[in-house]
Amino acid sequence: MLIKLSDTLKKYAKGWLVLILFLLDAVFMGYVMPSIGTTMNSSGPIDLLFFYTPQTAYEMVAAYGEQVREAYRITELTVDIIYPIVYTLFFSLLITWLFQRGFPAESKMQRLNVVSFGAWLFDLFENLGIVTMLSVYPSTPALVAWLTTIFTMVKWTFAGAGGILILIGLVMAAKNKFKIQM
Repeated sequence: MLIKLSDTLKKYAKGWLVLILFLLDAVFMGYVMPSIGTTMNSSGPIDLLFFYTPQTAYEMVAAYGEQVREAYRITELTVDIIYPIVYTLFFSLLITWLFQRGFPAESKMQRLNVVSFGAWLFDLFENLGIVTMLSVYPSTPALVAWLTTIFTMVKWTFAGAGGILILIGLVMAAKNKFKIQM
């Protein structure tokens, strides 16, 4: 399945599509998500943290108040489902595009273009955990918070790995003057 996904990404790794996804990602990062963030109190969203304990998570949930909890729940079930799709496609296609220019076509490095899908998957699990914590409050099940923090940490680990792969791709593609490797 991952090999098929990797091969599909290779078919769609066109510069114009990467650029469109970059612009969409920039709109989300520069406008949509900050606009949503301003509706929250000083606690900020849970999903921007790398690690948190159940106590920290539920203190944040309590501090939001009912209106913010409801708005956050809706955001997690709408915008924060769409945005991970955008950033996953952007990062995956960018990595693919760069690796096609930095590594030979038969290189196993080419298969690493699917790494960003790990961030997407665990972002969805994280969203489910956050929605659960927001929905069951004032109940504070520690297991839900611990699972959610694990999902968050794994999401950020995959995101970091994707960032490192982009840097590697940039260096290798630049060394090859951005010419497609055969």
